[in-house]
Amino acid sequence: MPLSRPHVGRARATAVTLGAMALAGSTALALTVQGPASAAPESAPAPATADRGPGWDETAYRGHIEVVPADAPAEETAADRPVLRGRVFLDRDRDSSSDGGRDRGVAGVSVTNGRDVVTTDRQGRYELPAFDNMTVSVTQPAGYQVPVDDSNVAQFHYNHLPAGSPELRYGGIEPTGPLPKAVNFPLVRSGATASAKQNCVIAGDLQTYNRTEVGYARAGAIADLSKRDDHQGCGSLFIGDVVGDDLSLYPDVKGLTKELNGPVRFLPGNHDLDYDAETAEHSFDTFRQQLAPAYYSYDAGRTHVVALNTVRYPCTPDVDNADGDHPHCNDPENKPAYNGRLGERQLAWLKADLARVPKDKLVVVASHIPLLTFADEGSHQHQTDELLEVYELLEGRKAVAVAGHTHSVENMKTGDLFKGWKDIFGIDGLPFPHIVAGAISGDWYSGELTEHGYPIAVGRDGALPGVLTLNVNGNRFKERFTVTGRDDGFQMQLGVNSPTYREWYAARRQWNEDKEGEAPELADTTVVTRDDLAGTTWLTTNFFMGSTGSSVRVSIDGGKARQAVRTQRARGEDQLIGPEWSDPRGVAHQLVDGGSVADRSMHLWRLELPAGLGNGTHRAKVTATDSYGRTFTETLTFKVADDR
Repeated sequence: MPLSRPHVGRARATAVTLGAMALAGSTALALTVQGPASAAPESAPAPATADRGPGWDETAYRGHIEVVPADAPAEETAADRPVLRGRVFLDRDRDSSSDGGRDRGVAGVSVTNGRDVVTTDRQGRYELPAFDNMTVSVTQPAGYQVPVDDSNVAQFHYNHLPAGSPELRYGGIEPTGPLPKAVNFPLVRSGATASAKQNCVIAGDLQTYNRTEVGYARAGAIADLSKRDDHQGCGSLFIGDVVGDDLSLYPDVKGLTKELNGPVRFLPGNHDLDYDAETAEHSFDTFRQQLAPAYYSYDAGRTHVVALNTVRYPCTPDVDNADGDHPHCNDPENKPAYNGRLGERQLAWLKADLARVPKDKLVVVASHIPLLTFADEGSHQHQTDELLEVYELLEGRKAVAVAGHTHSVENMKTGDLFKGWKDIFGIDGLPFPHIVAGAISGDWYSGELTEHGYPIAVGRDGALPGVLTLNVNGNRFKERFTVTGRDDGFQMQLGVNSPTYREWYAARRQWNEDKEGEAPELADTTVVTRDDLAGTTWLTTNFFMGSTGSSVRVSIDGGKARQAVRTQRARGEDQLIGPEWSDPRGVAHQLVDGGSVADRSMHLWRLELPAGLGNGTHRAKVTATDSYGRTFTETLTFKVADDR
């Protein structure tokens, strides 16, 4: 059985309200932050950039696909292979029925069996080779909307598995019986999906392990998303680890998505597996039965989203470790594990899918395990084996990759490079942007509870829980990360990294391992001593969506702003790890309340405080500017003294 999560031991949230010390809302580390997060008027737009229309409940197209049972043995081609036929039709009366073929067909729509991709003819008809254990799905075209169920989950696929899944704990796919006479896909016209302006919500790692954590999600990110009505076209895409191993929680998850104001889609993660499946062929059967195909595509505006399955379980020595770099796959019978891999069938589908996509569209490549990641830049398992094949298929296209899995936020731009990528894949830089979207669960719902009823859950990189939005205009986009419980102006957190803090860091980590004696206490970090200044003290800025092309400037006591230095420049270096590279504000919570430790980050800037800074109270104003020129400001006050 694979580990319950890919990186570190899982700390549980306590049933204590943090109150004034809540990192997500006030003065963690006892640093005095003056006022709420703010930004220049032009840099903090409302979350929506697409045109707002009537309320979702007034316009949502609720329905289902139409499956026409077979009334005779399945027809076969000259090659003696069964064929599935059907139509994509305009559902004028919204009853999910093609009315015996009388509803007008929609031409030029892609339909797939998960391997082959065909396009509907002038009457909306398609014909596909059929085989057991296939998922047939339609690619929603721009200007149209597939139906959604009462939980807002998009309905656009049919699973064909005549005898059903092998015996699985969570049920898998129910027997479908003989190949249907037809599988028909209804659509309605949609101004929301026709618009060139789209807001695509990318929600990483909801990952609820129990109903208590479902409640945390509802009180946090889901409450935030339920107030938004700006994504009725592109909708919300939950990019894997929808639950935490307990697949019986899928109905609870759909209870959450019922509260949202747009279509919802899912892709699978390594905690959505049927762990008792003996082969990869059935490892996502319950996910497919309950939520979505394992991989698929859809359009909104000039955006084409490909939702990939990058998790292969159980991985095997012949397929995954043929290169000798995946030894964790060598014993699938006794030590089953997963691997970041697409597989030949999915690659064939991706090639056929993209061949039908105009070159001027933006392609959003969504996955759970990232194509590449900073957090695991030296890992074969936690990145995708067929990276170079995907790059080749996307050559010459406008593209962005979005992923989850690492429970961190990463904004990687074209040309960025880390040592592990060079070593494993031989690349010299990213051909297009890659973004890791963070996690709704943050650091697995760890730490104390905020006053709003969900854990702080500071991530591995010091970032807070939240969701990513791609604000798309035509085939161009701007990304924005929204922290749970905060508005879009809150984009960074400030801290002080001093010798006193670093000594405490080492002592507290050791104490956490052996629990001997009294736990070391972190000194008042609003006070910086002369010894701290002599031993190098930095003011740190964790700029969550900071990236290559971003800058951070710091003005102390109204003086001339000075440029802070980014700790990871993404120019081929390895990870910089340790207390001097950490986010002290996040670590102060993590080492005390549990969870990962933010001892590395690709979006941390720091400015060394002058050794000659005078005694007394000082005020630092920090201005962060992202790669699009949007600016955000925070202030921090601290005191310099001879000693504590």
